[in-house]
Amino acid sequence: MNFCAACGASQHREVTEDTQSLPVTDAEASTGGDGDQSASGADVLLVNSGPSSGARYVIDTETINAGRKTSTDIFLDDVTVSREHARFFRTESGRIGVKDLGSLNGTYVNNVRVDEKLLQSGDEIQIGKFKLVFIAARAL
Repeated sequence: MNFCAACGASQHREVTEDTQSLPVTDAEASTGGDGDQSASGADVLLVNSGPSSGARYVIDTETINAGRKTSTDIFLDDVTVSREHARFFRTESGRIGVKDLGSLNGTYVNNVRVDEKLLQSGDEIQIGKFKLVFIAARAL
């Protein structure tokens, strides 16, 4: 039996003979179908490595918390992550930043430990053993 890497829930799949194909939407076609930008044009965090590799988190609120606590917006289930590890925030000008919340192992942007930093598209954020790439909705 398989289990979800993010939450531990059982992933029982029923096998059926019915298979459907879904058409590619205009938004997927315009980004090449690779999902680097959400269809709504929102800022995105893409998990590049760690147990939840491939997960995408849309930054569509003023703040988003990341940590090992199950109630965080971005749940990163590993002992290298503090319960309340980091906060992603939006400035008045619309830029996205990251702030370490006093974590034991620190928060890194492009391999440099930071307390707080404004992000640019393509920046790699490391929280514990998870590496996330920030993809801005618009060029800055």
